Amino acid sequence: MAGEGALADGWFYQPTIFADVRPGMRIAQEEIFGPTTTILPVESLDDAVRVANGTPYGLSLSVYTRDVRAAFRAINELEAGIVYVNAPTIGAEIQLPFGGIKNTGNGHREAGRVALDQFSEWKSIYVDYSGHLQRAQIDVEM
Repeated sequence: MAGEGALADGWFYQPTIFADVRPGMRIAQEEIFGPTTTILPVESLDDAVRVANGTPYGLSLSVYTRDVRAAFRAINELEAGIVYVNAPTIGAEIQLPFGGIKNTGNGHREAGRVALDQFSEWKSIYVDYSGHLQRAQIDVEM
């Protein structure tokens, strides 16, 4: 939709919050890259994990709690490439591998030291400059 006022020259929409969303709704099942958030009421941590894992995507998510056991349980059970505890999802951490699971991201973990594996072709090299033929490691005298 075309914007209004200062947004009239492009295709924009104002930041939007959808409240009382149910897990089966389309807006709860698709990734929305825009100024949008959905609120899905849940009854418990079990319910929250079930709802979060019940989507085909898993880029990043947050859990807020003062219960350290609940936090570590969520970290272990939630299906996402990045899990924040008591912090917002900013989408990426430049020092860490970034990417989602399931149907999100591009299937690679880029950034941090992992980027070396993604953008390099590793080769192992052994050079013997002794001038003598070496035996294989398994070729030993008994």
